Amino acid sequence: MNLFSDIRAAVLDALAAMQAEGALPAGLDMSNVAVEPPRDAAHGDMATNAAMVLAKPAGQQPRAIAEALAAKLSADPRIVTAEVAGPGFLNLRLTPDAWRGVVAAALGQGRDFGRSDMGRGVKVNVEFVSANPTGPMHVGHTRGAVFGDALAALLDFAGHEVTREYYINDAGAQVDVLARSAYERYREANGLSPEIREGLYPGDYLIPVGEALKAKYGASLLDRPEADWLADVREFATQRMMEMIRQDLALLGVRMDVFSSERAITASGRVEEAIETLRGMGLIYEGTLEPPKGKLPEDWEEREQTLFRSTAHGDDVDRPVKKSDGSWTYFAPDIAYHWDKVKRGYDQLIDILGADHGGYVKRLKAVVSALSDGRVPLEVKLIQLVKLYKNGEPFKMSKRAGTFVTLRDVVEQAGPDVTRFVMLTRKNDAALDFDFDKVLEQSKDNPVFYVQYAHARVCSVIRKAAEAGIAADDATLAGADLAHLAHDAELSLARKIAEWPRLVEISARGHEPHRVAFYLYELASDLHGLWNRGNEDTSLRFVQEGNAPVSQAKIALARAAGVVISAGLGILGVTPAEEMR
Repeated sequence: MNLFSDIRAAVLDALAAMQAEGALPAGLDMSNVAVEPPRDAAHGDMATNAAMVLAKPAGQQPRAIAEALAAKLSADPRIVTAEVAGPGFLNLRLTPDAWRGVVAAALGQGRDFGRSDMGRGVKVNVEFVSANPTGPMHVGHTRGAVFGDALAALLDFAGHEVTREYYINDAGAQVDVLARSAYERYREANGLSPEIREGLYPGDYLIPVGEALKAKYGASLLDRPEADWLADVREFATQRMMEMIRQDLALLGVRMDVFSSERAITASGRVEEAIETLRGMGLIYEGTLEPPKGKLPEDWEEREQTLFRSTAHGDDVDRPVKKSDGSWTYFAPDIAYHWDKVKRGYDQLIDILGADHGGYVKRLKAVVSALSDGRVPLEVKLIQLVKLYKNGEPFKMSKRAGTFVTLRDVVEQAGPDVTRFVMLTRKNDAALDFDFDKVLEQSKDNPVFYVQYAHARVCSVIRKAAEAGIAADDATLAGADLAHLAHDAELSLARKIAEWPRLVEISARGHEPHRVAFYLYELASDLHGLWNRGNEDTSLRFVQEGNAPVSQAKIALARAAGVVISAGLGILGVTPAEEMR
């Protein structure tokens, strides 16, 4: 049930009737007609912009359209009043039964309440994390992992067919550096002093890799030239790093559906195939680029190169795909990888990248546009930095990692639920401060505690009802007489619950899972507010001892809020608390 969608349908039906009567011209575009909560709750329960968006194409005054529409909507039994405001907005007030129906729907549908079919038949690939397999995941990867997993869950909840994918960058120079670093730890395992020279990875996490190499090869690789051992050690170390990354992701409850390897793509000839496909479109040519302003990128050369005509698909400049020495640029395997995703039949691609990849966005969009003939949109979400604090000071780097704070460091100190929720309390493109002291405190200022406490309170209400001999199972609550919910504070909580299906669609459409976290905080605040009012007005308490029918109606309201909190936390990947310890 989506009450906002239902009332919008009523508005559209009324507008269609006005067209049939000749009060409005035929052929009007109704796609921008919206029904949403008013900015000021004192103005009503819902507001529609119908008259404002239709006035110009209809050639009429917006207030005239709004007044005629108000007359039509007044006949709807769910609508108490329809009042024209300002230049032509229409404010609606609904009957208490309309809001009580939302409570019944939430109880009847359980955690499926709010699910949408807006994404039905749409296949979406969400690629996220994709950290280089050279070490443990750091705090920046943590935020990207949480955001990507929550976005995938949100899209799934909104009806999309979602694939979570990790792209393993295992073909670049960085994995050769990994192999050399692991080899030094292998030497160390064989009783020699490791030479962790500048440019190698110094973290202790490679010590077990060195020991595992010794267990496999003994001393047979010692004193042999690099050319003899580099490929084997690289593959061995890369596999071990990916095992570590999978374990790190599992700490956060993140599991990928697909792991794609850059090395496998390159070895398969798909890079050449993708480039030739673009060449057949007239988008590959030999040329020389003008020097860019400011700092020169790594792949720019003042000589003739093989270029992708990305400006034909919205980019600022054309992009090199092959260097003058015949080797591929970093961009070339990415072209092949995205072409592979297009060929797998996805209707939409989402890449979640670090903020330092901002200059890469337009070229990726251009190549996906070219290779899909504009059919498959690519959206790139950039993840801004996370600043860690503890005891009022910046959190120090991890000695084990060598150069950074690891995902494991964060999760072991804060826990997966707190880590995930806090990482979603800011929009992805806004910097985030993660203060270990604040995220663990038990106060209203800590959103994860506040939301979890609300769910725990719902659970405590149900336990208290059982102690009082009042049946409060879901089946009984679903059949409760909700007419007992009459106080405005109770109906206000029902109104907030009614926003959930709409919020799901808005968040999914905008690819903004942080909206779920914000909404849950607001819903929790409303529930806590009603609970606190019960301390002063006993008639508002959820359990009315000696009066089972009234208690069950009030508990049904609390349980409906709990159902939504549970569903929302599920999208965020957070386990709902049944009691606070």
